[in-house]
Amino acid sequence: MGFKKFIIIIIASIAINVSCAQTLQTVKNEAFKAGEVLKYHFYYDAWLTGRITAGTGIVEVKNTNKTFYGREVFHIDTEGRSKGLFNWFFKVHDKFDSYIDKEALIPYLFIRRTREGGYVKDDDVYFNQFEHYVISRTDSMQIPPNVQDIISAFYYSRTLDFSNLKVDDYLPINFFLDDSVYTSVIIYEGIEEIEISLGKFRCLKFKPMMAKGEVFSNTYPMSMWITDDKNHIPILAKSAIIVGSVKMELTKFSGLANPLSSKIE
Repeated sequence: MGFKKFIIIIIASIAINVSCAQTLQTVKNEAFKAGEVLKYHFYYDAWLTGRITAGTGIVEVKNTNKTFYGREVFHIDTEGRSKGLFNWFFKVHDKFDSYIDKEALIPYLFIRRTREGGYVKDDDVYFNQFEHYVISRTDSMQIPPNVQDIISAFYYSRTLDFSNLKVDDYLPINFFLDDSVYTSVIIYEGIEEIEISLGKFRCLKFKPMMAKGEVFSNTYPMSMWITDDKNHIPILAKSAIIVGSVKMELTKFSGLANPLSSKIE
């Protein structure tokens, strides 16, 4: 580690423990609480292979003794792994940790450990949400107020009020990734009933915007269904990729903040 990078990390480590009197946004959160655990299976489907189980994922909301700027945070612990046959041609082990303000639902620290085939990416991103800048392993830059990381963006979006949305309405969310700020636009597509292995659910359907590139062939390749209740948990997501498609399905859950009233049967 170079001397300059070492100094930056030391300064960030000191700063996150200093209390700051500036006011942050306050978000009404009825969607999740500490102790929530969501488990998923991922499936890959292509004409050459048929449907195979690609991997598993787990997302957990934890309390922590850590404080940032004198404020309490949730620790969002996320991990995904490929399994079985999929490991032979594209092994994946991704781990993301996000420490988000309990009242503002914005991140102070995002930790990324990505292993996808031959691609390796590690990063530690410190957010100063009061002075609007971030420090990563490779850069520092100004950011908009209340910017998210890719994990905190998901939890923040679960707290939004969807009751007055009309079909084709959209929700913009700013997030920071790979030393850049992006805006994801989530388009609302209405209410649908979706059946998975856990049963049938009444869901809100969305299309999140994704960056085009080597994996996704268009800007809106994904459809996502979240429960039409106060929890707003994703139960199903489908993505068209360059070759075939990928599906994420909820398989287990515990510690929800509210009854799963969207379940029909």
